[in-house]
Amino acid sequence: MTGTATTAVGIDIGGTGIKGALVDLSQGTLLTDRIKVPTPKGAEPDDVLTAVREVLEKLEVTDADVPLGVAFPAIVKNGRTLSAANVADTWIDFEAEAFFEKGLGRQIHFANDADVAGVAEMRYGAAKDRNGLVLLTTLGTGIGTAMIYKGVLVPNTELGHLHRPGHKKDFEHFAAYSAMEREELEWDAWAGRLQQYYSHLEFLFTPDLFVVGGGVSKHADKFLPLLDLKTEIVPAVHRNNAGIIGAAALALAGEREDVPAEQGGDLADTTAR
Repeated sequence: MTGTATTAVGIDIGGTGIKGALVDLSQGTLLTDRIKVPTPKGAEPDDVLTAVREVLEKLEVTDADVPLGVAFPAIVKNGRTLSAANVADTWIDFEAEAFFEKGLGRQIHFANDADVAGVAEMRYGAAKDRNGLVLLTTLGTGIGTAMIYKGVLVPNTELGHLHRPGHKKDFEHFAAYSAMEREELEWDAWAGRLQQYYSHLEFLFTPDLFVVGGGVSKHADKFLPLLDLKTEIVPAVHRNNAGIIGAAALALAGEREDVPAEQGGDLADTTAR
């Protein structure tokens, strides 16, 4: 891949949907319509792979010469998934990157979905040019988090699984957008739960900025003004596309010869300039 390449494909695998698009990484924008297919029931590896193939075929970007990044809702270390919060348990301790590379017949770059969303917002969105500690949260089926300090990503933070003091269930079960839907909560009632969550994060980490992503961020005006925090909190610019954009950025970074493979983790500073 030459240093002048600025396009890549991003695939964002979620608990309910699998989304993808071709991305212009000089601007951080989608070059194609976003293609979305349902996440297969049970979300077993073979079925998810089939769905990813369907997205690539609909995008007409099955060419292996186009860099491909995949965002996934799990702890990801060295291409292996170590957790399975909203997908099948089969993904636990699974060689996911190698599995996708074999199944798709091409090199891919694989990372946690919230981490790549955080990098997308840092490079192209709400956290751009912000110093200090930025915490991005994605509110959806679960709660994903990305922690970025002075432009460096701390991967796999999984702060949605912080336990609520005095309760058996974690904050994800209590305050994810899925909890609002499951319990048919009004915006103010859900905001009360978010208040507890963000206040807890604020106490633990004293961040300089919260960025709120996920599909519900398009309704940020209905719940963010209800929160009372010392920390500035803003909606993600790229909303539910941040995972796609960040995954594509990771893919292009991995194609650069000056980026060591083991740093396919330093997402914060590896996209093409």
